[in-house]
Amino acid sequence: METLTGTKGAIKGGEFLIRDTHAHEVFIPEEFNEEQKMIMQQCKDFLSKEVWPRLDEIDSMKDPKLMPSILDKAGELGLLGTSVPAEYGGFGMDFNTSMLVAEVIGAGHSVAVALSAHTGIGTLPIVYYGNEEQKKKYLPKLASGEWKAAYCLTEPDSGSDANSGKTKAALTPDGKHYVINGQKMWITNGGFADVYIVFAKIDNDKNLTAFIVERGFGGITMNEEERKMGIKGSSTRQIFFNDCKVPVENMLSERENGFKIAVNILNIGRIKLGVAAVGGCKKTVSIATNYAKERKQFGTSIANFGAIKHKIAQMATKIWASESAHYRAGQNIDDAYNALVAEGLESGKAKLKSVEEFAIECAILKVHGSEVLDFVVDEGVQIYGGMGFSAEGPMDRAYRDARINRIFEGTNEINRMLTIDMLLKRAMKGSLDLMNPAMAVQKELMSIPDFGTADEEGLFAKEKKALANLKKAGLMVAGAAVQKLMMKISDEQEILMNLADMLIEGYVAESAILRAEKMISLRGEKACELQKEMAIIYLHEAIEKAASAGRSAITSFAEGDEQRLMLMGLKRFTKVDPYNLKNARRKVADYVIEKGEYPF
Repeated sequence: METLTGTKGAIKGGEFLIRDTHAHEVFIPEEFNEEQKMIMQQCKDFLSKEVWPRLDEIDSMKDPKLMPSILDKAGELGLLGTSVPAEYGGFGMDFNTSMLVAEVIGAGHSVAVALSAHTGIGTLPIVYYGNEEQKKKYLPKLASGEWKAAYCLTEPDSGSDANSGKTKAALTPDGKHYVINGQKMWITNGGFADVYIVFAKIDNDKNLTAFIVERGFGGITMNEEERKMGIKGSSTRQIFFNDCKVPVENMLSERENGFKIAVNILNIGRIKLGVAAVGGCKKTVSIATNYAKERKQFGTSIANFGAIKHKIAQMATKIWASESAHYRAGQNIDDAYNALVAEGLESGKAKLKSVEEFAIECAILKVHGSEVLDFVVDEGVQIYGGMGFSAEGPMDRAYRDARINRIFEGTNEINRMLTIDMLLKRAMKGSLDLMNPAMAVQKELMSIPDFGTADEEGLFAKEKKALANLKKAGLMVAGAAVQKLMMKISDEQEILMNLADMLIEGYVAESAILRAEKMISLRGEKACELQKEMAIIYLHEAIEKAASAGRSAITSFAEGDEQRLMLMGLKRFTKVDPYNLKNARRKVADYVIEKGEYPF
C-alpha cells in the first residue's frame, strides 16, 4: 500500500485521498463468515416476526408498553448487547459485526431508531468512559434490556452547537451529590428510559460534563410525546431536570470531558446510521421492485419499461456502492483497534481511538448513506405512482421515516463541513501530508497532459486512472481554495460543501471499484459481471458530480487566468471514456426484477 508521497504502513483516516488502496486490502460484505451470516438471519427473523407485522400499531403509539416490550425481545435475542464486552453480559462483537446488526435492523422503521439509540448513544458512553463500578452496575442491565437507555444532549437553544447547552449541575454542600437543573429536547426513548446519559455544565465551566442519571433519582418530568413527520413509533420527549440529585460517583469520566464524549460517541453513531440507512434502502428496493412486477399498464408489467428499469438500477447501484464504502471503513476501524490492542492499549481506549482515527470516513458515510436512502424512498414512491402517495401503501412510511436521517447525528451540512475541517486540521498537524500531493497536482497542471495508453490493459485500469484523476481534482481545488482563502475558508461554507462532495464521491466510487475487483479475484469475471457494471456506473456518476461541485467551488474563489487554468485542469481530471450506461443499468435492473428483491 503506497501513498502518493511514498510512505507505507497501515492506512490512516482520511488518507484514502492521497494513497493507493489495493483490492486485497479492503473488506467486502461477501467475506462475512458463517457466524456473521447467522447473526444477520437472526436480525431478519426478529424484524419479520416482531416488527413488520405491527408497523401501524407501533406508529399509533396507543400502547406505551409496546416499544419497550419489543426491545425486551431484542434483549432476549442478544441484539442489545452487540457492543457490550462479554464480561458485562454482552457479546463484545467486533465493529463490522455490530455494523451488520445495525444494517439489518435499519429496515425496522421506528424500532431501528429506538434500538440504535439504546445500544449506541445510550449504552456506549458507559462502555467507553465508565469506570469499573459503573460498568458492573449498568452494562449487564442495558445489555439484557432490563433497563432502557436514552441520551440527553440537545436543548432548545443548542443543537449542532452542543457545547452551548445551558443545563447546570451544582455540588451539594456535603459534596455527595450534583443537583442538575435544565431542559433537554428531542430525546429518543425519553418516555420509557430507565437510564439517561445527561450532559450539563458544572458551575461556570466552559465544557460539558456527562452524568449517568437514573429515572428513579427523582426531579425528572417530561412533556407529552412529540408529534413528528416520521418515525412516529419512536418515543421522543422534552425532559426537564428540576433539582435532580445525582450521586457524585455517577459522573461519567472526568469533569468537563462531556463534550469529548459527545463527539466520540457521535462518530460511532454516524457510520452506524449510514449503514442502517443501507438496510432501509434494501427493503425499499425489494418492495418497489415487486410492485413494479405486479402493476400492469398499457397491457404489460411496468417493470418492463426502460424508465422504471433506470430507477431500479440506480437504486441498486447506489446502495451497493454505499454498502461497499461502509464495510471498508468498518474494517479499517477494526484493524486499527487490533493494532492498538497489540501495542498494549486498553480495549475501551483502543475502540475509541480507532473510531476517532476514521472520524472523516464516519462523517462521509453518514452523509452518503442517508442521502442514498432519501433517493431510494423517493424513487420508491415514484414507482408506486398514485399508490405511492397513499397512506395505505408502504412507501408513505418509508418516505417519511427516511427524512430524519439527514438531521440525526449532526446534520448533513455539519458533517460535510466537518469532513473538510478534520482533513485540514490533520494536514496542519502534520498527521496527513496533503501539502506535497497538492503541490504535485499544481505542477502537473502546468505540464503537457499524459494521453498514455500503455498501462490501460488490466482489469479496471481505465477506471483506476479515472479514480486517481478524481482524487487529483479534489486536491487541486482544495489546495487552491486553502491557499487563496487561508483562515477565512471556514467562513466559506458553500465551498467547504463543494469540497466535501468531491471527497465523498471519490471515496465511495473507489470503494465500489475495489469491491468489484476483489470479488472478481475470488469468483472470476463471469460471476461478477453485474457488480462490475455497478462499479463502473457509480464511478461515471461520481465523476460527473465531482466535476459539478469542483466548478462551483472554483468559480466561487478564483478569477481570470487562474480560474481558466483551474477549470481546464478540472476538465482534464474529470475526463472519462464514454460507456453505454443505459445497457449497463438494464442488465442490473433485469437481475433485480428477476429476483424480486435486492439481490447483491
